[in-house]
Amino acid sequence: MYDGTPRPVLPPPLTRRRALRAATLSLALSTALLAGCAAGSGPADRPEAAPAASPAKGFPVTVDNCGTSTTYRKPPARAVTIHQHPAELLLALGLRDRMAGTAFPDSAVLPRLRADYASVPLLAEKEPSFETVLEAEPDFVYGGYASAFAENEGRSRTAFADAGIDTYLNREYCGKKRVSMRDAYDEIRTIGAIFGVPERADRLVADLRGRVERAGAAVRGAPAVPVFVYDSGDKAPFTAGGRSLGTEIIRLAGGRNVFADLDDVFGEASWEQVVARKPEVVAIYDYAGAGSVEQKKRFLLSQPALADVPAIRNKRFVVLPLTATLIGVRPPYAVEDLARALHPERFR
Repeated sequence: MYDGTPRPVLPPPLTRRRALRAATLSLALSTALLAGCAAGSGPADRPEAAPAASPAKGFPVTVDNCGTSTTYRKPPARAVTIHQHPAELLLALGLRDRMAGTAFPDSAVLPRLRADYASVPLLAEKEPSFETVLEAEPDFVYGGYASAFAENEGRSRTAFADAGIDTYLNREYCGKKRVSMRDAYDEIRTIGAIFGVPERADRLVADLRGRVERAGAAVRGAPAVPVFVYDSGDKAPFTAGGRSLGTEIIRLAGGRNVFADLDDVFGEASWEQVVARKPEVVAIYDYAGAGSVEQKKRFLLSQPALADVPAIRNKRFVVLPLTATLIGVRPPYAVEDLARALHPERFR
């Protein structure tokens, strides 16, 4: 959930700014036409055409994303992110100066990015309307979930393309049947290429890989701790399946997802299965709109059927922001945090 840091006030509606710009352009054109008439129209009076601008270094870049191929002639200058994890990725790449807005904060921001994140104009608490995005005058829109480009809400990628705006959707929602840490690294490198900062992307990936490797080295040889992921649900638990990045995060941290055999990214299990699989730790996914962490803990602790589950009996809960389990910069941090929670004796 958003941490409450005050946001900058958005600029006045662009209808006013566009009107002013149009008036200025009209005056400039009129002046140019008058000057042209006064100076004559023969070949000797026509200025030579300015040479075409040279392409930016490393460009053009062509990216195939979820079935959409886009060729970038230059890096985006005004990006809007819809959902939090794309915003954090851009900020981690040092691209605050190219962000025109963001939307839908859904958990606490990575501490080292909080100041920059708070300085980005917040367009909406949820997904913004198509018109709201247009008012930010973006040349690039980066969506975190498929709902960023919901056709039934007027935000289809086609609608943005018709408005002259490039789009990119987090690869997790390109119909992938399994996501991994490698996808997180590839996402960072792709965005780095689009924005013309591949060296920054490589440095960031190297840092994140190092975090995962150090955590893995610390827990190497320790018995894998059985972990139950509780996302939500009362009649049946909604949990992370074997195809989720969460399952890999748990494995890298020295744990074992007790529902790794669920052949999906997310899915429903049963409380009887939770009891039978005897998890020693419950990893609670924290995000806006699914009840607070405390509400989830109270629910689990109030269920008589779960009283003898080791994790419940020992009140051994670990909280993971949902954004930490999504493709972006957060998963390696989640590996570090979870490893310390599962194997505290290895980090003394």
